[in-house]
Amino acid sequence: MSHIYQPVMLMELLKRRGNASRREIAAALLQRDDSQLEYYERVVTDMVGRVLTNRKVVSKERDLYSLNGFNELTAAQSELLVELCDDKLNAFLNKRDDPWSHRKKATGYIPGTKRYEVLKRAYFRCELCGVSADIKALEVDHIVPRNRGGSDDPSNLQALCYSCNATKIETVTVPISAVWLRAISIENTGACSVTSRPGC
Repeated sequence: MSHIYQPVMLMELLKRRGNASRREIAAALLQRDDSQLEYYERVVTDMVGRVLTNRKVVSKERDLYSLNGFNELTAAQSELLVELCDDKLNAFLNKRDDPWSHRKKATGYIPGTKRYEVLKRAYFRCELCGVSADIKALEVDHIVPRNRGGSDDPSNLQALCYSCNATKIETVTVPISAVWLRAISIENTGACSVTSRPGC
């Protein structure tokens, strides 16, 4: 991933007149990380989008969300509502030391450092189909799910592309060493030549 990380870091340094904090560089890398974008797309679909749609605050047509009654608001009213939302958000964040702790408690949450080590061990390829992270965003997944007694030990973690992770059969648990054998022959397109799903 150095061909992504290094240019992004250099661009950030250049944009910031030669100096950037670790957090600023990390934020720039995050903008390029499709797996994180896909995570929040699922949050929108399964959580906040669903709640606001059920409450008739927004309407949804395919992937487009619309704020109900927006055309009836003046510019001043719209700005005021943004300020009120921002105030509520900041009040909530100020009351909590770690407002994102729910992700750590979630079934599939993997800390960033451990996630990187698993991806590095897999040579930044899906351990089921072999597709490269350059082609599809990778996720770090539990082989044996936590709700079935699986641990966060690296031996119970595997790197999967979004497609393989979404379609895997949870009742079957396969060791990383076994699934990696399926990805030993990768074509230039990134498709695994030993799977029936090209570029899965």
